Amino acid sequence: MHSYYQKISLLFVAVLFCPLVIADDLPTLNPKVPPGLNFDLLDWNLSLPLDTNNDKKVDVIPETFLAKGFQLAPYFYTAADGGMVFTAFVKGPKTSKNTKYTRSELREMLRRGNTRIKTQGVTENNWVFSSVRGKTQRKAGGVDGRLEATLAVNNVTVTGDPKQLGRVIVGQIHAKDDEPARIYYRKLPNNTKGSLYLAHEPRGGDDQYYEFVGSRSSNAKDPEDGIALDEKFSYIIDVQGDVLTVTLSREDKDDITHTVDMQNSGYHKRDQYMYFKAGVYNQNSTGVAEDYAQATFYRLVNSHKGYEH
Repeated sequence: MHSYYQKISLLFVAVLFCPLVIADDLPTLNPKVPPGLNFDLLDWNLSLPLDTNNDKKVDVIPETFLAKGFQLAPYFYTAADGGMVFTAFVKGPKTSKNTKYTRSELREMLRRGNTRIKTQGVTENNWVFSSVRGKTQRKAGGVDGRLEATLAVNNVTVTGDPKQLGRVIVGQIHAKDDEPARIYYRKLPNNTKGSLYLAHEPRGGDDQYYEFVGSRSSNAKDPEDGIALDEKFSYIIDVQGDVLTVTLSREDKDDITHTVDMQNSGYHKRDQYMYFKAGVYNQNSTGVAEDYAQATFYRLVNSHKGYEH
């Protein structure tokens, strides 16, 4: 255990429980335990919009700390109903110079705490598309991927640039440098419900957008079939070769699915590697500091061919 993380655990009273309870053994979510005892978080790390040791980098909580019971309100904790809460305020440290937005977000780590495995590159920590040649597939931690999540967005920003109001990313596929999939929720201040849409980013190209409900526009009308704050919904991000399929599911409503042909998107190259991300990636950098995005997850399951966990 690294001394820095010992320090942050003591500073923020991160609660540790032993022995570790496996999420699959829990028939319901337990509101009295941290997220890592309700969900299998051993193959995720967590970026928080904090810099507690002043190293000019965001704090990243390792897989093993999450699995053992790390939590830190108001950024990442268990809700009264047992859900896993993520919160990102408008102002705070960023993950890199390439982004202007804050996040409280999980990053998939297939190495499951084995620090001998490199986090970047085509390694056992990341996965690749099956459209990549076989030698590259054998070096990766998995082939193709599926992420299933059930969540509710609890709060979105209401201050700042109208082009950024109410936007938050709640799920992603991240590649080496680009993002094959980003799922956005957006609710404007005067609307009672929000929209949900998908962005696909071809390498070196412009984003392609696919709307599930409502519009991504900054002056969108209130979507009749939109998703309200605190309303539960589910998404599935599924990749098979060069085919990306994303599905929105809600209780008592028909599923809505978008399929993206990625043959010309450039992700079949041997240097391209993938990892899922889930949580809250606030898409407003212009509001007041205390404005925030928040979501609560009730289910999060990742799977890959060749990955046995």
